[in-house]
Amino acid sequence: MQIEAGQKAPVFELFDTEKNKVSLLDQKGKNVVLLFFPLAFTSVCTAELCSVRDNITAYNNANAQVFGISVDSVFTLDKFKKEQQLNFPLLSDFNKQASKSYNVLYDIFPALEMQGVSKRAAFVIDKEGIVRYAEVCATPGEQPDFDAIRQTLATLN
Repeated sequence: MQIEAGQKAPVFELFDTEKNKVSLLDQKGKNVVLLFFPLAFTSVCTAELCSVRDNITAYNNANAQVFGISVDSVFTLDKFKKEQQLNFPLLSDFNKQASKSYNVLYDIFPALEMQGVSKRAAFVIDKEGIVRYAEVCATPGEQPDFDAIRQTLATLN
């Protein structure tokens, strides 16, 4: 089922690059931006996450916690985060729990015919755990509409 604005956000627990368990329930009281991305070290994913890195002040000013989520291992994500100097947490959905909950899992990833890769998608969740913005990109080469994400965050404060 497609996740849409107005729905309760599916909860999850995933490990970050520091091997800490992160729960969406623990974020209550903050706005949250979830950015699902296919694979670390790929060109579009790198550009997307570096764009967020370079504009993190806008998210911080909106009282928003950004999380990048992919099916890569915590070890791969740790190396990626360090190399790109990302200033927000990356979460490993290695078991595909969150990607399935948010219905953003490719049956077959188009570029390399891999199974079980996350689609590029963005969700804004308000302080009460309600989805206020939902976007699943049509192709892995497309990036989320960051202007729409920031506009949504502006309405939540």
